[in-house]
Formats: sequence, structure tokens, C-alpha cells
Amino acid sequence: MFWSKKKETPVPAAEAKAAVADITAEFPKKKVKICSSDFRDGQQSLFATRFETDDMVRILPNMDKVGFEAMEVWGGATFDVCIRYLNNDPWERLRRFKEVMKNTKTTMLLRGQNLIGYRQYPDDVVEKFVELAAKNGMDIFNVFDGLNDARNCETAIRAVKKAGKECCASILYTVSPIHNTEKLVETARAYQKLGVDSIMLVDMAGQMTPREAYVNTKALKDAIPLPLWINCHATGGMALTAYWEAIRAGADVVNGCVSNLSGGTSLPAIEAIIAMLQGTPADTGLDLDKFEYINQYIGVMREKYRKYLSQFTGVNVSVLKHQVPGGMLSNLESQLKQMHAISRLDEVFEEVQVVRKDMGYPPLATPFSQMVGTQATVNVLTGKRYGTIAKEVKDYVKGGYGITPGPCSEELKKLVITDEKEVITVRPGSLLAPEWEKLKKEAYDKGLAKCDEDAMTYILFPQVAEEFLKKKYGRA
Repeated sequence: MFWSKKKETPVPAAEAKAAVADITAEFPKKKVKICSSDFRDGQQSLFATRFETDDMVRILPNMDKVGFEAMEVWGGATFDVCIRYLNNDPWERLRRFKEVMKNTKTTMLLRGQNLIGYRQYPDDVVEKFVELAAKNGMDIFNVFDGLNDARNCETAIRAVKKAGKECCASILYTVSPIHNTEKLVETARAYQKLGVDSIMLVDMAGQMTPREAYVNTKALKDAIPLPLWINCHATGGMALTAYWEAIRAGADVVNGCVSNLSGGTSLPAIEAIIAMLQGTPADTGLDLDKFEYINQYIGVMREKYRKYLSQFTGVNVSVLKHQVPGGMLSNLESQLKQMHAISRLDEVFEEVQVVRKDMGYPPLATPFSQMVGTQATVNVLTGKRYGTIAKEVKDYVKGGYGITPGPCSEELKKLVITDEKEVITVRPGSLLAPEWEKLKKEAYDKGLAKCDEDAMTYILFPQVAEEFLKKKYGRA
């Protein structure tokens, strides 16, 4: 029964129907598109990115028939995990995915100048990586910088456009005393000037409230005449409602995962998104029946990979305080288990907040989630804050990764900077000497590479790649 707030009497059915109609009438009259993030963000958030290529390829023909705008299948941690733990060739994975996906665009997460690694690579390596990824089957490059410093994406964006592929620039949403809607719009305009095809607003920690989703989406749509994608993790329990409000404000595409790979630190369930939009002007037009077999298959995969399943499977509102995103949660959990220190996880969460503030409030995305998380862990386990400072943190404080969102604390700067000449103010990638030809020759001379893709794997992860490439060619 639909009740009036003014008096406890039933509202006539016609009036109730009109009230509901008023809610959906606010939606822009356009179908919302959905991007599947199952085989990148979903498995990375819930299963430490351990899905084998063969297991994913078997279900791709079914997923390809759903009608997704795109499927995120590569990038992020997938490349590293392929060669470090799975003995799967990431380039072969991309080619096999593309062979099967006849109707759906592939998309990947590219960390700007960091590519899919954890350091900044020279411009020639960035350019060659994009060229090879495009050649092997990548359609949409989702480029971002962990500091929202658009300068660090210039080379990658230029390379994507040169390859004739689509470029979506991601802006990381985070909460701090210095982050606000105006900064999001400012970053979006910087990316627009670089010629991107679309913008994505990414809430990797699941802390964006529905109100903020509406306000931020409206501001971005009003300022930038480009398609807007929204990517919210489910950690804080607000993602579906945030999607509703973002769609009401004009969002064009939302990311999700099928129900058996959704929730927790992953993304909202695609079926729930489809169902909540049915009958509205934003109706996706996708058929829920097509998900039945897909979910049965993913359910079998859940059992196969259960040992990797994160303990963070439900709503975790503490994320509103510690702001640790899904991938970082599972990584911290895994690391502390290996150190037999899982009981100290809450202490590490507390220390993460301190370290993040001292580092000028970087968004907790790769590689800065690893930097902050590792430094916080060291501080807790040694009992001395900044007694040991990681090289990556030192480089960060000196500007080696770009412009920090806010100033680093004086305490941390005094421990790191001994000479102001060490501070970098230009685009860091511009200071790096070319490496592609030199290291490509090194890979071939060592007998590790038989193609440029092998050489690139070696350049990105030299120590891990050497063992992987030896196994690939039967030399280990």
C-alpha cells in the first residue's frame, strides 16, 4: 500500500502511480549501457586475480551475446598475475578473448605512465605497449593516473589515438579535505583537452554517497560534452543507489559484474542494475534470462578458486573511514596472512589514514594504494613510524610520480628531501631515457624473446618475466 506522509490513509492508486511516474520521469530519455568488469575488476577484487585463461574463455561466447557496451578483460593486475602465478601468457589471453568476443568491445585498465606495472616507464615503452595491445585485440583503453595528474596520461592517450582506438580517461573519486567536485571537473577538462573519447568516474573504495553521485555526475555532464561512465565498488553498500542517482543525472555507461562475481569489494550485480532500470526511460533493454547459465558457470568457478576468495564479501561501512579500496583490501589481507599478522589488520587500517594524510591524500589506487598500504604495514609491524621508508614513497614525496594532490607533511619531507634540487616539478616521464630498443635487444640476446610481446613482458617485469619466458619456451 502506498501511504501519504501527512495522514495515515491510503493514497488512491492513480495518485500512487503518478508519484512513481514522477520519479522515473526525471531520467534522461536514453538507454543506459553496461560494461562487464567480471574478468578484470571483479576477479581482482574478490579472487586475487587468479582466474585461469581457459576457465574464462569457455564462458565468453555466452557473455558476448548479452549486449554489453564492453567487457573489461585485461590490464590492472591481470598481466602481473598471469606471469607471476598462473604461467599464462597475458598476450595470448588477450588474443583468445578477442577471437571469441565477436560482438563486444574489449577494454583494459591502463595506469598512464605506469602502464600495468608499478613504476613509471619511458615514453617509448608506453607508446610501444599501446601499439602492441591494440594489435593483439584491445579496443578501448581506460587510462588513468593514480594522482589524477593528467600530464601522466599524455603519452598513453596520444598513443591510443595514433593506434585508432578509443580512449576513456578515468578520474579517481576519493574523499579528503582537499578533494571536491570542482577538482573532478578540472581534471575532466584536462583530459578533454588531450582528446579522449569519454570520461569515467571511478569510486574504487565504494564510498560515494548517492547525493555525491548525482552532484558529481551532473557537474561532469554539464561541463564536458563526452559520454560519462560510472564505476562504483559495492564495499560501502551504496553503489546501486549511487548508480540510480548518477543515471538520473545523465550517466551513459555503468560498470558491474554478474551476481556471482558482485558485491563485497567488487562491483554491483549487473542483473540488479538491469532490473532496477526496467520500465524507466533508462531501461538497458538487456535480457535477464541470458544470465542464468553464466551465473551457474561462475558459481562453479567460485568453488574452484575458493581458497583465494577475500573475507570481505559483504557490506563493509568501515570503508567510509579507512577508504581502502577492494583490491587493496584483499592484498593487505593476503600479505598479513603470509606474515602471520592478520590479527593486526585493524591497526594497519588506522595507520593507512595517517600515512595517506602525510602523503597529501593520494587516491588509494595502484600504485599508491600499495605504497600507502606497505608503508602503513611496516610502521605497524616495526612499531616505529617511518623508521624505514620505502624507495617508492621517497620518490613520491620528491615528485617522481607527479603532482601530489595536497602537500606532504613536513615530518615526511624532512625525512626524505635533503636537497631541494631533488624535487621534480616537470612531467616525470619526460625525464626517463628511452628503453625500448635497448631492453628489447637485451631480451632477444638472452634468448627470452621470440616476438616484441615477449620483449615487452621482459621490460615491464624483468625478474618475474625471465622465469616465465624460460618456462614458456621450455628452458626451465
